[in-house]
Amino acid sequence: DKVLMGVARKSLVISDEEKRNTAFHEIGHALVGLKLPKTDPIHKVSIIPRGGALGVTVSLPDEDRLSISKKRANNEIAMMLGGRLAEELIFDDYTAGAQNDIERATSLARKMVCNWGMSDTLGTVNFTQNSSSPFGYGPGADNSSYSEETSRKIDEEVSVIIRKNYEVAKQILQENKDMLVK
Repeated sequence: DKVLMGVARKSLVISDEEKRNTAFHEIGHALVGLKLPKTDPIHKVSIIPRGGALGVTVSLPDEDRLSISKKRANNEIAMMLGGRLAEELIFDDYTAGAQNDIERATSLARKMVCNWGMSDTLGTVNFTQNSSSPFGYGPGADNSSYSEETSRKIDEEVSVIIRKNYEVAKQILQENKDMLVK
């Protein structure tokens, strides 16, 4: 046990199984990122828990970038899904450890569709929700600028982007399973 600032804390003991799962998860991210063009170079991979994360794969840009291309956005989504897919491929099961990856991938896909006009089916339209309130809150702040039907189509398109990139990451990891295991 450790005492930190007067509060007793137990040392976190991580099982070998958890370490192995985290290692495959993180190398899944890294391997997909290494195999796809237009992704930032891998800077660091760790299975040491920090904050709420069991591990981390850090990629850093090699140059300043003010915008993102459709191809780069798709490749980043595939890389985010690589951890979950590595778990599935190796263990034929998966953990809740990909929660943040899934949230980030979904958020990026939604920005592609709603903000940047990167939808193959909905076209070059901005679907950000406009507020009738000048302050962004209060009466009318949650009113959408599009119909329920359009909202459904947006959700479908976000799902299509996620599924396509899931398949891209899956193919990369299946084709490179020997490298994943090493």
